[in-house]
Amino acid sequence: MDTQAVDTIIDRYISIWNEVDAHARKTKIDQVFTPEATYIDPTIVARGADAINEYVANAQPIFTGMLFSHGAILTHHNAVHFSWQVGPKGCAPVVSGFDFAMLDGKRITQIYGFFNAS
Repeated sequence: MDTQAVDTIIDRYISIWNEVDAHARKTKIDQVFTPEATYIDPTIVARGADAINEYVANAQPIFTGMLFSHGAILTHHNAVHFSWQVGPKGCAPVVSGFDFAMLDGKRITQIYGFFNAS
């Protein structure tokens, strides 16, 4: 896959976590994920855009006033690995981890989130 295209997908994915407007967030989810996509982390298995949107919406109040960002993106074939963090802008992150995603060339089909030990 083209690394610039992958970077764009991951940038858009991270922007979902920062989007507080429900309609705008759902639009981004539809652009980033395939309709049958699965989001998996230690706390949930969310299948489909509506379930992913609900999970993000329920998680956001925990991170009010904080910003999600990502680190280096590694990719080959249709697989992507990247680190992420969330915290107050300009301050140390309060939570960090990494994600592993599978793409269909244009969108995420499956993504696994891992939390770093705190």
